[in-house]
Amino acid sequence: MEMTARDRGVLLAAGMAVFVLMGAVQAVYGPALPVIARETGRGLASVSVLFTAHWIGAALGVAAMFALGTRMTPRVVVLVLAAGSALLGAGLGWNTMLAGAVLAGMGQGCAAVLFNPRLLGAYGARGPAMLTLINAIFGAGAILAPLAFVALAGAFRPLFLVLAAGFLLTLVLARDVGRPAVSTARGALRIDWIVLGFGAFGVGFEATLIGLGPAALVRAGLSEVSAAEMLSLFFVAFLAARVLLVFVAHLVAPFTLYTLSVAGLVLTLCGAVILEPGWMFVAAGAFAATIFPGYFVAAVQRMGHDPRVSPLVVAGGLVGGIGMPFVLAQMAEQMGPRGLFVALAAMAVAVLVAALAFGLRGRIPVESDRQGA
Repeated sequence: MEMTARDRGVLLAAGMAVFVLMGAVQAVYGPALPVIARETGRGLASVSVLFTAHWIGAALGVAAMFALGTRMTPRVVVLVLAAGSALLGAGLGWNTMLAGAVLAGMGQGCAAVLFNPRLLGAYGARGPAMLTLINAIFGAGAILAPLAFVALAGAFRPLFLVLAAGFLLTLVLARDVGRPAVSTARGALRIDWIVLGFGAFGVGFEATLIGLGPAALVRAGLSEVSAAEMLSLFFVAFLAARVLLVFVAHLVAPFTLYTLSVAGLVLTLCGAVILEPGWMFVAAGAFAATIFPGYFVAAVQRMGHDPRVSPLVVAGGLVGGIGMPFVLAQMAEQMGPRGLFVALAAMAVAVLVAALAFGLRGRIPVESDRQGA
């Protein structure tokens, strides 16, 4: 059945509501980690497992979407997100918080797989721009959440409960529209391991900056309030970059966008090591914002529109989203006050060199297969 303009509008509105709330949930972890460490008497590396649990949940969500496919509906996804946020704010102990993080992450993984391809297909040539828009809205929630955290004097639990209520309100919009047509003739998947590898590192950079960045700023000498404010400004830059991308996405080939984004991270992360880390962290938000849109569209172009492709593309990113913060949280404590930024800068340089090498060899489309507007 062909989608009407009303159906497309409902799909976009639901996606925007869900993504703004997901951005807020993910942005609360960073400033909350030092508070949780202080309340529980655990080390910062130990409580950072909460953020890892979120990304493990996201991987489980992607796996569920791969298994269930079009049988998963927007309302089920929203209910999972609401349940996870409620458990994070319930104040029922550490294990309950871990369970909430897993559920919230599961909902985020499901939402990414469900909304991104539906919007990409529903809007035709404008699909990449709509995909960029919905991911830009993610940044709006992420801007407001750290400010709310500061306004509540670090009381993160009420904030999670408000977000849970917000998810429940979005059930009104969560209609099952834009469902992709199911192909009965499935061929072999064209898995491009190179693109998936770049996605793992790219999403890993974004996840690490969001989840561990505020704590790294505190280790570098900023107060917890200042670090939370810097995270909010990080997402201002994040949102501005994604809004700009809505208008210029058709001018830049997807993998070129990815490569330029990593180059920007190299500059800002090196700046965070040498100069004032707070403002360099903020600037990094603009480049972290454009990694996933470039990666997602490039991967779909390379691997095709089989219903199994979108979960695999998101899963590729989640490998880095889970692994990189977990590993670097352990390493950074042994590397001095700016250890996290040193490690990220070194990794970004290596990824940039690899991206340039593969792009020049023609293994990944750098100047061809441009995004539609």
